[in-house]
Amino acid sequence: MKLIALDSSGLVASVAVLEDDILIAEYTIQYKKTHSQTLLPMLAEVRDMIELDLQDVDAVAVAAGPGSFTGLRIGAATAKGLSFAMGKPVIAVPTVDGLAYNLYGTDKLVCPIMDARRSQVYTGIYQFLRQNDKYCLDIIKRQCAVAFDEIARELNALGREVIFLGDGVPVFAERMKEMMRVPYSLAPAHMNRQRAAGIGALGSVYYAQGKMVSGEAFVPEYLRLSQAERERDEKISQSIHIRPMERKDVDAVSRLEEETFSMPWSREAFLEMITKEDAAYYVAESQEGIVGGCGVLMIAGEGNITNVAVRESVRNQGIGTKLLKYMMEEGEKNGLNAFTLEVRAGNAAAIHLYEKLGFHSEGIRPNFYEKPAEDAVIMWKR
Repeated sequence: MKLIALDSSGLVASVAVLEDDILIAEYTIQYKKTHSQTLLPMLAEVRDMIELDLQDVDAVAVAAGPGSFTGLRIGAATAKGLSFAMGKPVIAVPTVDGLAYNLYGTDKLVCPIMDARRSQVYTGIYQFLRQNDKYCLDIIKRQCAVAFDEIARELNALGREVIFLGDGVPVFAERMKEMMRVPYSLAPAHMNRQRAAGIGALGSVYYAQGKMVSGEAFVPEYLRLSQAERERDEKISQSIHIRPMERKDVDAVSRLEEETFSMPWSREAFLEMITKEDAAYYVAESQEGIVGGCGVLMIAGEGNITNVAVRESVRNQGIGTKLLKYMMEEGEKNGLNAFTLEVRAGNAAAIHLYEKLGFHSEGIRPNFYEKPAEDAVIMWKR
């Protein structure tokens, strides 16, 4: 099995080629140039040096985020282009997971910290567990964007020695000294930044597990909104009102459902949602009327999100995000501590939206959907 691996999620640009458990080539640089200038020339040089036939490559592994918005887009565009050209899948490796994999086999906790600006870090908490003759990466805390103090408190509570790595280390070095109550150390230079070899090595594990997507379906995981998106959402917040669905809304919501889904709910189903004590449906309303809606069934402290619909003419404006955030906040007030949903495997835009809100794929339901037949991705936010 042969992989091309890419990482342009931070200041480092890195390209690698791996075959089975052998690193054939790696080109990594962190010096003054933008990734748009470096990544493809680096890949071309690696290809020529090792006489790589792209048709022999089985997949493209890429750092999928979080990280620099521009860097992630460059990496995503490169991975997609290779995927389309070669007809091979993309392996999306979470950036923080890939960074943690640099310290494969350590008995310490691993905490990557990438500078996310605005006094936050992209981070997570990891450990390596031995399984037969290998170690597996165990995720104690999934990658997230938080203040450094928050992750420091969680590490202190775990009470184990930790190794820090990443470009956030020098930024938060003084705060680290003040906050940490457990022993800690810093990874050395050859391990403390993003490397395509790490992305490729973890990508090989994912490949064996079948965790791949098409180039078309792949989207980066930003974890945080860009400045432009935050400004857009603020404007939308001022013009969109979210509220529980009322009986007078049923006809409009039914029409929205028919416009959105190949197998829409009936008018009677929405009438039932209004009366059920363990269900709720919310609508997004603007001057144009009902422009969105989403529902949830509440079972034993978990919320099963039944449908999310936004009028086609106003999609990609943050309305779905606002609806889901409102619904989950209301659900948490009513005792819900986890949310789940199913989404068509080919609906990359919806999957991206759910991932930005903290949902993660935890399984597949084969041929769950009809008209057309398609697998469902089961996603959870816990």
